[in-house]
Amino acid sequence: MTDFKALPTEHSERNSADLAGLRVAIVHYWLLGMRGGEKVVESLLELFPNAVIITHVYDPAQVSDRIRRHEVRETFISKLPGARKHYQKYLPLMPMALELMDMTEFDVILSSESGPAKGIIPRPDAVHLCYCHSPMRYIWDHYHIYRASAGRFARLAMPFVAHKLRIWDVTSAARVDRFMANSGFVAQRINKYYRREADVIFPPVEIDDFSISDDVGDHYLLAGEMVSYKRADLAIDAFNASGRKLVVVGDGELREELTKNAKDNITFLGRLPFAELKRQFATCKALVFPGEEDFGIIPVEVMASGRPVVAYGRGGALDTVLPGVSGVHFHDQTVTALNAAIDALEGDVALTNAPSKIRAHAARFDQWVFKAKIADLVRQELHLTAPDLRRA
Repeated sequence: MTDFKALPTEHSERNSADLAGLRVAIVHYWLLGMRGGEKVVESLLELFPNAVIITHVYDPAQVSDRIRRHEVRETFISKLPGARKHYQKYLPLMPMALELMDMTEFDVILSSESGPAKGIIPRPDAVHLCYCHSPMRYIWDHYHIYRASAGRFARLAMPFVAHKLRIWDVTSAARVDRFMANSGFVAQRINKYYRREADVIFPPVEIDDFSISDDVGDHYLLAGEMVSYKRADLAIDAFNASGRKLVVVGDGELREELTKNAKDNITFLGRLPFAELKRQFATCKALVFPGEEDFGIIPVEVMASGRPVVAYGRGGALDTVLPGVSGVHFHDQTVTALNAAIDALEGDVALTNAPSKIRAHAARFDQWVFKAKIADLVRQELHLTAPDLRRA
């Protein structure tokens, strides 16, 4: 394997010329916003600029110009009533929709999996690589959580639908030539549910979009969508108890409840423009990350801004937050454990005053590393000789 740490940023783009003649399809579950999965699609499109995108449902107004510039083919799900708003209700039909797509023109298929995407049928000599953000959590490890919060009809239907989807999900995994996982945590889950090994390739983060600030405040930051599994409630309870200042950025179904429970030392800013969000990342004392995520882009973006992270020590944070280098972990989701971790951070002067060191750690998650590793795996599967990137 190539030593990617030694390579300058532009090499992954400049040395993908040997892949330019390939007919490539990028299969993504749905294109209805710009989150982590769609950022992965953007990077894949930079690597394969002539690729065709396959998806269940597409709303051009909700995605970037980079995605809009490409040919997008939708499955029949897009033609069903209310599909752009209620696409998840058509989940039981998505396996069939994928299998009806004619993929015979493509030499390489890159599926971006979190919802149903990998179940296409490639031609026998084509290469299919799956970049897995997560096996579908609503039919695997989070099944009982989703079912408990579902409406009455959905709760009755889920056991039958999920049973069939699990069978299809495992069967379709056999059509994949090689799995890639976005974290070690997801690689473990791929092995558990599919009995397949996966190469860990971290998602692309645009490190150069973020910078270090000399104007660091005395407040901590909590950022992201306010839904139950992200455990914003734990952060609110911990800062209520300690009295430390906390700034909360983001919105979601729990915001009203969290606001009611918060004391005066906690400020809610809602959703922010990207420029202001970057400023918050660079000027906070540290990010608090109390939930378990498959990967977690925000901690990396905060580290790229030179600030440390206090993270729950499970999931993707085990890959991204390095104790003593870029932050600290806590291992029980309790107020006591979180506040003890913050105490430990504040007692580590070398960590809290080392923004350049923290940013250097974040560089290993830069987008060029992602693209270089993807290109290398495609070459391996096609039995191509990788160019000598150091001499380019």
